[in-house]
Amino acid sequence: MIDHAHDLACVRDATERLLTAVAGLDNASLSGPSRLPGWSRGHVLAHLSRNADALVNVLEGRPMYASAEARDADIRRDAPRPLDAQLTDLRESAARFQAAGDAPADWTRTVELRNGVTDSASRVPFRRWVEVDLHHVDLGIGYELADLPAEFLEREIEFLAQRFTDHPGLPGIALSALEDPGRLTWPTGRRSDDEPVTVTGPAPALLGWLAGRTRGEGVTVLDEGVALPVLPPL
Repeated sequence: MIDHAHDLACVRDATERLLTAVAGLDNASLSGPSRLPGWSRGHVLAHLSRNADALVNVLEGRPMYASAEARDADIRRDAPRPLDAQLTDLRESAARFQAAGDAPADWTRTVELRNGVTDSASRVPFRRWVEVDLHHVDLGIGYELADLPAEFLEREIEFLAQRFTDHPGLPGIALSALEDPGRLTWPTGRRSDDEPVTVTGPAPALLGWLAGRTRGEGVTVLDEGVALPVLPPL
């Protein structure tokens, strides 16, 4: 069962890690490239601030973004800001999200995200945790996939495995994390395949591949002569 209060606490911890790391940068660092194609570090930070406000909209029953165009325009507008403005926005937008999460609410209700995607309100805090911690890695400032909390790795691998389940462009895949191969296993891809492709590796490597952050470095296909499947974009 999803514990939204626990996840809100994890968001707070992840946000503090991010703020501490970003505070050690300078304006020149923010204009440098992130690990996301076409985005500077300033773009990543602007996105994180606007995503916090967008998830407040979700929790309060408003559209997540006015439009896709408005979302992109806001990120472009905010990306060039200096470090002090980025930090203030990150901190204040995070506080608005926490306040919305702490407000009394029916956490079993269904909410609408982008592009018509719906989910339980109780999962929204975890979605925010994913944004904060994974984009912290995307900044390329010393926080790596291997630094992500074990709980985060397990839950996000499970989420992405579910997302790719029955995708027509994928074979059946059996994922197995080396940390605990007897427990940390996830099926994905076509469920009709009798013999799924077995893909194994450390949890950070599996997540990096599933989340499109790597091309599969550190991940191994155990089936002889079988190539690592090419995942569709998220």
